[in-house]
Amino acid sequence: MAGPERETRGIVDAPDLFTHVRFRLRDPAPALRHHLEHYWLIDWDLPRPYTSHVVPHPSLHLVFQRTESGSVAERAGSAEVYGVVEGLFSQRLEGRGRVCGVKFRPGAFRPFAPDRPVSEWTGRRVPADEALAAPVAGPSASATARAVLDPADEDDRVAALDTYLLPLVPPPDAQAELATELAELVRTDRSLLRVDALARAGDMSVRSLQRLFSAYVGVGPKWVILRHRIHEALQRAGADPEPDWAALAADLGYSDQAHLVRDFTATVGVPPAAFARR
Repeated sequence: MAGPERETRGIVDAPDLFTHVRFRLRDPAPALRHHLEHYWLIDWDLPRPYTSHVVPHPSLHLVFQRTESGSVAERAGSAEVYGVVEGLFSQRLEGRGRVCGVKFRPGAFRPFAPDRPVSEWTGRRVPADEALAAPVAGPSASATARAVLDPADEDDRVAALDTYLLPLVPPPDAQAELATELAELVRTDRSLLRVDALARAGDMSVRSLQRLFSAYVGVGPKWVILRHRIHEALQRAGADPEPDWAALAADLGYSDQAHLVRDFTATVGVPPAAFARR
């Protein structure tokens, strides 16, 4: 069964990460693809601890995880919803473990949890049963964690994710679809470098756009625009040890190189030139 291409945008030092873990992306069932970008599967068996770093996307994740060297609860497996992380996301891995994650499209999570704005989950990790509007007769997320994490065959893990999520598919939500469309436009149209330009593309006021993103994406449109700039800078820095930072700053819509350096350093933790040398 073919899966999506490996997505490395946002991973800090992806080649190093892939020497420590097995990382795969898989497609969800067709009925879920309107809401989900992909499943991501990670397994590790490490002789010493390793810390991964990711500059997150404006997406929420449903994460099933088991760590054999952790507490009793961590060994049993957990199911949590991770809200959008506004800073650098760092995760310490040790011993042996497994993660099966679900990446929602920006704007697409709200219909699965319609009672609360997505901004309420930003920066938080909450039990999946607390966040998701699961059917009364459906299995709990904790029970699903075992079904997802136990199989040695990853096709079985993907099938278990599909089985859990398909009954949760919500009815159409026009606002969610608009938020997803505009967030995707930011990602694909590199000329959209200002919030007012994105508002015009959505035929709405800046204030309406901000309210839409707060309710359905979890972060503001300015944050989403800036985050895609940093992803692009991170990718360029990883590919070229001596990039033209002034030209890159201009390409990304910065008024000068200093503003790019400031945003990159605040997000990644080191200046772009130091990152490129590393």
